[in-house]
Amino acid sequence: MERDLAIIVRELRATLGKMELALGSIDEAIVWTGEDATIQWCNTRFDQLVDKLHIAILGNSLLELLPLTCQGDPVTTANHPVVAVLQNAYKTTEYEFHPFDRPLILEISGACLEFKTGERAAVLTIRDVTERKRMEETLILANQEITALNRKLEAENLRMSAELDVTRKLQQMILPRSEELAAIASLDIAGFMEPADEVGGDYYDVLQCDEVITIGIGDVTGHGLESGILMVMTQTAVRTLSEMREADPVKFLDTLNRAIYQNIQRMNSDRSLTLAILNYADHQLSISGQHEETLIVRANGVIERINTKNLGFPIGLDDAIAPFISHASIRLESGDGIVLYTDGITEAENLAGEQYGIERLCGTVAQNWQATAEEIKQRVIADVHHHIGAQKVFDDITLLVLKQK
Repeated sequence: MERDLAIIVRELRATLGKMELALGSIDEAIVWTGEDATIQWCNTRFDQLVDKLHIAILGNSLLELLPLTCQGDPVTTANHPVVAVLQNAYKTTEYEFHPFDRPLILEISGACLEFKTGERAAVLTIRDVTERKRMEETLILANQEITALNRKLEAENLRMSAELDVTRKLQQMILPRSEELAAIASLDIAGFMEPADEVGGDYYDVLQCDEVITIGIGDVTGHGLESGILMVMTQTAVRTLSEMREADPVKFLDTLNRAIYQNIQRMNSDRSLTLAILNYADHQLSISGQHEETLIVRANGVIERINTKNLGFPIGLDDAIAPFISHASIRLESGDGIVLYTDGITEAENLAGEQYGIERLCGTVAQNWQATAEEIKQRVIADVHHHIGAQKVFDDITLLVLKQK
């Protein structure tokens, strides 16, 4: 009998040793108390939590070793989790514990054990969630900041959208209307502009003062509000000089450049633009200013490509460009004409990265030259879009076709 009892005690101690080894290795603090909250057992993690030797913990009251606060208020004995657990009236709750200079946030859960003798014991599992809570608070603050920034961004986008919408409408308003172009008796004219963004940087205009027809086409660097405003400035300057009957190409472009240059400086911007000005009267055409090649198309469809590189200088880069301005003179007969465009056409890419190109433009124009200016415009634009396919349009597309009647 004594031998059997010794075996049972030995096996019990071995089992308890294994249990204590297992419970001692987990990250949560575990403590076992009697009905009076006296600590009967705890693991190493609990020793570390209260910063006391194991021998100094056993037999002491958990109420004294683990004083808690909840949302800053001290937890009374009646509300302490060990008391609530012993009364079977406890739910997992977070508390603050102040063993050191900085408070810890503890998540405490528990269970009440009832023995056949009628005695009760409380087992509490205590998890340090301080870092988790601080991370949650950091995430909440970050989310609040992001939300505030998003609201600010939405407000800014609405403001910018309103500004861009006004500028876009202004641009569309100052483009030559179809009835204005039809009123020019000596020329058959068709124009087209398709901005890549809400506000484009391309410009074209056809103005008639007395018997002189002034034609302008340009391309402002970049896109967006600044480019759109600069395009409007350019149109205003061209119209003003045209109304003043300024016929000298050097004076015309030099005066226009000084006005645009000063405005760009005032805007603190780095924008500039290529600009060609054509004056037409009584079959005679004068071309000045640096832009894309001007296409002179003869009645039989033969195309002469006029390089404008040496006819001017980019507008807005320097305050004095008169030494760089020159002009070319060309006579147009019945059936001859002019095709003007921006690089949004010749540099339009398809999904393979291939550009539309000047050669394809010339081929399309020559093939359709016997049609009206409107039909030529439509067929060129359709061919450009066919080339682009599903590729995104990265630049403004502008085309101007003029035929001598």
